[in-house]
Amino acid sequence: MIELVFIGTGGGRFAMITQKRRTGGIRILSESLNMHLDPGPGALVYSLEMGLDPQKIGAILVSHSHPDHANDAEVLIEAMSHGTKKKRGLLAAARSVLFGNDVCEQSISNYHQRMPERIVDLRVGTKFDVEDLEVQAVKAEHSDPDAVGLRFRNRDYGDFAYTSDSEYFDGIQGFYEGVRLLLLCVLRPSGKPWKGHMTTDDALKIVEATKPEMAIITHFGMEMIFRARMEAKIIEKEAGIPTKPAVDGMRVTLGEEIHVNVPKKQMSLSGFIAKGEP
Repeated sequence: MIELVFIGTGGGRFAMITQKRRTGGIRILSESLNMHLDPGPGALVYSLEMGLDPQKIGAILVSHSHPDHANDAEVLIEAMSHGTKKKRGLLAAARSVLFGNDVCEQSISNYHQRMPERIVDLRVGTKFDVEDLEVQAVKAEHSDPDAVGLRFRNRDYGDFAYTSDSEYFDGIQGFYEGVRLLLLCVLRPSGKPWKGHMTTDDALKIVEATKPEMAIITHFGMEMIFRARMEAKIIEKEAGIPTKPAVDGMRVTLGEEIHVNVPKKQMSLSGFIAKGEP
């Protein structure tokens, strides 16, 4: 089976700087795979807290250069390379992350880029293999013009995908057709658009068009944090597709069926204790 561990489910500036939702990204695990996707602030500390040894990571994927997706990439590279003692692992990152562009500075130093054994420059259409997964970069439209979404294929369990930060655009659903599990970064609730990001309305259109077995919304801004459960129900009701709001610490297994395991409670840095949401 493939397991996805939500080390963080927050996104955007204020969710990130308050840690009302953690921003550590997603760990993707299988018998042969240990990969970290979009390691924002807290990826290292929360991985350790959850018993996920960062020194066992074999691949790091970064969809774009904003800090809520890329901040902890360098420290995870140091962990992956066993304290820089061994050239090891794979780094796949958007062009902005590796080289910068007219909008964003390079977010992983040349020094750290020398530590992985292999580097992949993620551009739309790029394909590569990581252990038992084939990974493809797909189009996103965001304030970082080099941002990409990611589609993953496993020979035994089919496809799953991650939109990363993107606004809705004509044709976006074509990149996600046929996936069993679709992870959508939904910063804002219905009726609250924000350029470069998705709302529940946008996510609904994609889910209706692609009809995955299950959709999961994540990467919540402050306006979504306390509405996520209701917003997921909107998508589920309108699209007729099981839709779950991600919570910190949630684990999803992709096998013959898709199973979601939600922690009973979670703790923010402010000390607020929230019950897990089904």
